[in-house]
Amino acid sequence: ASRSVACDLQRPFLPTLHARPDPRGTQPENPTSKKNMDFSIRPANVEDCKDVARMIVELSEYEKVADQVKVTQRDLEQDGFSKNPFFHGIVAEVPEQHKTKEGHTKIGYALYFYSYSSWSGRAVYMEDLYVMPEFRGKGIGKALMSKVAQLGLAAGCNQLNFTVLDWNKPSLDFYLSQGSVDVTASMGYHCMRCQGEALERLAQP
Repeated sequence: ASRSVACDLQRPFLPTLHARPDPRGTQPENPTSKKNMDFSIRPANVEDCKDVARMIVELSEYEKVADQVKVTQRDLEQDGFSKNPFFHGIVAEVPEQHKTKEGHTKIGYALYFYSYSSWSGRAVYMEDLYVMPEFRGKGIGKALMSKVAQLGLAAGCNQLNFTVLDWNKPSLDFYLSQGSVDVTASMGYHCMRCQGEALERLAQP
């Protein structure tokens, strides 16, 4: 089960880059690694879709829903980088000297899109937030989330919405520590979905 979570963007969202564990879970620190590893956050481009697709699969495995992933690299290229994109993305990248044993330098990402609240107006929805396990605990996840918040504010949004699995206590605690509100717990809202054959039936006149 997942919980709906919201963060009021009018309240201060501290952009500290190296402060807290990554919101997708924590891993034991590698004693040989630097706590404050160099990294950069930048807008995703179409050339990043291969790595984003890879990390989407990794995230789905972490969340124990790998069988649900249908999106391909080609889907990302078409849906995120066409004339009217369905989503936007940012990636976290490390220098060559910190690349993974497989040679990856793109080690985290966030996907987001703009939405609207009939109560408060413009909003931004964060679909995914992920950092590879060996790079967690270095402030990269916080930096990604802070960037989405900054982009939302720049677009005139006043809230950041997202979901978190109910068993993922490290993530839930992290989000709450950033001033987010558990909408499921506080207001009783549940995240609903209609898909596949049910969506086809619903669309019938």
